[in-house]
Amino acid sequence: MAIRTYQQFTPLLGERAFVDPSAVVLGDVEIGADSSIWPLVVIRGDMHSIRIGARTSVQDGCVLHITHAGPFNPGGYPLNIGDDVTVAHKVTLHGCTIGNRVLIGMGSIVMDGVVIEDDVVLGAGSLVPPGKHLASGYLYVGSPAKQVRPLTDKELSYFRYSADNYVRLKDQHLMEGYVS
Repeated sequence: MAIRTYQQFTPLLGERAFVDPSAVVLGDVEIGADSSIWPLVVIRGDMHSIRIGARTSVQDGCVLHITHAGPFNPGGYPLNIGDDVTVAHKVTLHGCTIGNRVLIGMGSIVMDGVVIEDDVVLGAGSLVPPGKHLASGYLYVGSPAKQVRPLTDKELSYFRYSADNYVRLKDQHLMEGYVS
């Protein structure tokens, strides 16, 4: 089963959210309206919370987790993802904060305490080390990720296009009978 209760927490799905049956979503997780969780994704809110906004797509093979509270990090780090975010295939997000209208390229790793502001593109294969802050309006690439240039108007308009495209695709999957 894709949706699993852990201790007292059962994941909450917003209206028209889609979770592929091969994904695993467990614990203190909330997924916003019209968001989509694709095959083989793991979203594990077992020791802290995970919040995913509306119209956000988490694509095949992603791993989303948190940083627990403990003696070396008293508050821990939840995982928070905004609205209209596209998380491409095989991305790892761990105890970080992702703003609205962000594209995270395939195979990227975003680590504990990272903050990615609104309107950012993180190029494929990038590594964002713990505690780094990515400012709004820029393309970042590399390992470690570095600011490359401001985003163009065309790139800025892509965020909503991508979000809308994945809303349409998940609606097609829901119409075909793939229910969470």
